[in-house]
Amino acid sequence: MTESSVQSYLKMDPKKELKLEKKKNRYLENIKKHWMLYVMILPGIIFYVVFKYIPLFGSVIAFQDYQIFKGIWGSPWVGLENFRFLFSYQDFFLVLRNTATIAFYQLVFSFPAPIILALLFNEVRILLAKKTLQSLFYLPHFLSWVVVGGIVFELLSTQGIVNAILGFFDIEPILFMQEEKYFRTIVVLSGIWKEIGWGTIIYLAAIAGINPNLYEAALVDGASRWKQTIHITIPMLFPTILVLFLLNIGNFLELGFDQIFNLLTPMTYSVGDIIETYVYRAGVLQGQYSMTTAIGLFQSVIGFALLWIFNRLARKTDQGLW
Repeated sequence: MTESSVQSYLKMDPKKELKLEKKKNRYLENIKKHWMLYVMILPGIIFYVVFKYIPLFGSVIAFQDYQIFKGIWGSPWVGLENFRFLFSYQDFFLVLRNTATIAFYQLVFSFPAPIILALLFNEVRILLAKKTLQSLFYLPHFLSWVVVGGIVFELLSTQGIVNAILGFFDIEPILFMQEEKYFRTIVVLSGIWKEIGWGTIIYLAAIAGINPNLYEAALVDGASRWKQTIHITIPMLFPTILVLFLLNIGNFLELGFDQIFNLLTPMTYSVGDIIETYVYRAGVLQGQYSMTTAIGLFQSVIGFALLWIFNRLARKTDQGLW
């Protein structure tokens, strides 16, 4: 429908025109009334526009033979050639398999960990002990992966604490960081240790918002703490868990460069080389910008597809992001 036809339609129907004008005035009045709130969210909007939306136009590099000195406008267009090369490149499928495997392990083991810890914190009745434990579990989040990686290497080295304990049982020292079979387990466990405390914040806030009358009624009916957790706490947490699960599934193939890069060794490349570390080597070090942009675009499409599928499934329970 063209602009002229819209205008003529509105002129033919004064009620619709009046309704549209009232709606416009209501928006303006709302902005004037709550202008401080709009000013508060302005930095967040600017951040997303500058660092999230504007860089989307750079995705065109995936369809070009990008040359840094010619720029986007001067680089030749190659269409889907980068994607054809990508899917015929053997190392890409190795990297994709490693990424998907580690992501699946994190989804199975790392995602439920903050939920379980939040439920355990909820059962601590001594306030001082609860605050102290929460602070101890939050602390690792504020350490960089460079520091955490160094701690992991020291703990698991041949002279580290873990091998020292094994020595008491006459077990030979194990090269944990050099053997492939231990790498993914180390990645998952170190990620849980670092982020489990921080991940409990949202769940504890959700638990604090549960109506205490529900627990009182359950207590009157003779429900134990375990039954209260199963029949009240977990069902009331389910919407929060589902939303966070959908947000996690949208980033399924985005494991994070820092953790893997600081734990990876040449001996564990075959099981630990993921998309982010491969993009760093091929894109930053070797200058293959077009191919690595194609990888990033493929990664985003897969994440969006998974998010859409699981959100559709979540809608069957009257939950979901949209």
